[in-house]
Amino acid sequence: MSTSTVRATFMRALLSAVLLTSTACTPLQVLTHSVSQNEARVPVGHYELDPDHCSITFDVDHFKYSRFTMRFDRKQAQLDWNEGGLDKSTVAVTIDAASIDTNVPILDKMVKSESMLDVSRYPQLRFVSTRFERTGESRGTLTGDLTIRDVTQAVTLEVTFNGFAPDPLTKKDTLGFSADGHFSRAKFGLSTWYPAVGDDIHVRIQAEFVKTPAGA
Repeated sequence: MSTSTVRATFMRALLSAVLLTSTACTPLQVLTHSVSQNEARVPVGHYELDPDHCSITFDVDHFKYSRFTMRFDRKQAQLDWNEGGLDKSTVAVTIDAASIDTNVPILDKMVKSESMLDVSRYPQLRFVSTRFERTGESRGTLTGDLTIRDVTQAVTLEVTFNGFAPDPLTKKDTLGFSADGHFSRAKFGLSTWYPAVGDDIHVRIQAEFVKTPAGA
């Protein structure tokens, strides 16, 4: 089968899937979909994290060989988008500590144990924004209170507003963000295995938020 035939077959399958997913949305709308970074166009209101389109990953130095990466699979977040855009809006995030996934089952148990996250006593990690400082168009530094094991420390993230548009499939107002930052795990009392495992935690976030219907 030629490359062009394979490509054509793939495109037909993709378009069929789109039509089956949403009869109100044409394939052309999906393929030509775009978003706007104009913050003034975003409807004011309450937005909820779309759990199917979000990732929160952490990486940490491992014996100087590499940055070992892990993720949290269950999280919730609420975004209150106010007039004034990023400068005036706030976000609160709750992460299920027991949902950590290192891709190594025995290590999962160790990280969840009393020597690290102690998820039986401290089931949640929480971040609540406190201040935003603009560094450019559609971007800035977001500072907030991060709580791990009942210890709260200020953490700052570099945040980019990727854009807004009604989702072409669901028709719901949707916002997209990227965030990146660092913090010291020792400041939260998590110094286990240091220095074999580094102190600097690098966090990366990709998130989509969907507008909550009025009255919900």
